[in-house]
Amino acid sequence: MSLVRPAASQSLRRWREVLVALGLAALGLWWVLTGFGLLRWIGWALLISAAALGLAALQRMRFRRGAGGPGVVVVDEGLIAYLGPETGGAVALSEITALALDPMGPHWVLSQPGQPDLHIPLDAEGAEALFDAFAVLPGLRTEHMLARMRRPGPAPETLWQRHARPTTHPRLH
Repeated sequence: MSLVRPAASQSLRRWREVLVALGLAALGLWWVLTGFGLLRWIGWALLISAAALGLAALQRMRFRRGAGGPGVVVVDEGLIAYLGPETGGAVALSEITALALDPMGPHWVLSQPGQPDLHIPLDAEGAEALFDAFAVLPGLRTEHMLARMRRPGPAPETLWQRHARPTTHPRLH
């Protein structure tokens, strides 16, 4: 039996990373205002770190769409796997050539050469792990992605595309 209402518990879970960053910022501010010497400098470092963590936490919170959608997403060592009720598949993070957001569903569309596109619902169980996976894609604009999630367009939109890799095949003369 819990003393906290389920809705309040869910809200606290959603804001947990932001609340941790605020707690660290409060501790850093306390050390800056009341400490002296080395403790004051540690307070400044903690305050700056808490600000960076807070911004990242806000982005993660905006990325989460909840759970309960069809299927399960698993991200493990550079492999994104989606196990859905009707479809599924896996994509190597290093082999993704394009990331798109399809408003019909809505779902992510991950493209990989030689394989059919992988469609992952935004609210699939474990889909919040995709934020960290997408963050390593070179040149992906996170704020643009979050804005498109909030207000999707009428048609699928490519959010990121890998530039062509130069071929390094040896030539025989």
